[in-house]
Amino acid sequence: MAKTRLTPDQALQRIQRYCVYQDRHHQEVRSKLIEFGVYGDALETIIAELIEEGFLNEERYARSFARGKFRVKHWGRILIVQELKARHISAYSIKQGLKEIDETEYRSTLQAVMEKKWEALANEEPYARKSKTALYVISRGFESELVWEFINAWIKGTE
Repeated sequence: MAKTRLTPDQALQRIQRYCVYQDRHHQEVRSKLIEFGVYGDALETIIAELIEEGFLNEERYARSFARGKFRVKHWGRILIVQELKARHISAYSIKQGLKEIDETEYRSTLQAVMEKKWEALANEEPYARKSKTALYVISRGFESELVWEFINAWIKGTE
């Protein structure tokens, strides 16, 4: 079943609603327009218009993404940066997005994630518990130096 192609005006209206629903990045919008059957100059004109009218803003997207992934999913900075780079977000926008993460909140989230994993591994031997906790928290995108600093302080505090 072939999809019907939209006129540039119809595509613009649809894509505006798509962008209003949630912040989108350029590649996501470009893919959606292609899905609507809009190509070439018409596609570029629509994207330019979306940027001009504020429907599409890379920096706002990066800020929203970083804030959401940190607060909801408890991702660390490394994972957030990797994901934004994979979505072709500029280095400047990534830097601005990371400003949404408060350092105090970041450290308390790291500690909460670490403590939760530590408690889940209560039946493990001490060395395995320490390394598994560290690897888990590092895999969540937190910086390894910071993770080991927290784990060593945590172990000293529990002994």
